[in-house]
Amino acid sequence: MTELELDEIMTLRWPAVVRQVMADGSDEWLKGFVRSIARQGKRKSWVPTPRQVSLMRRLVAELSVPEPEFNLIED
Repeated sequence: MTELELDEIMTLRWPAVVRQVMADGSDEWLKGFVRSIARQGKRKSWVPTPRQVSLMRRLVAELSVPEPEFNLIED
């Protein structure tokens, strides 16, 4: 996972993943995992392991968190 991709996931998508997993509330391991990633993501030097990357990508894809739309040019 590139640094840019990690930044995008942690900044734009992960908060929505955390909210959705916490709202479902069924899987305690999954809730712990998303909280752990959110906590570790705050550390500047943190790099996810290959297994964490795999699970993060899967969660983002499965939970179908929409990408935010930005209008960078004013109409």
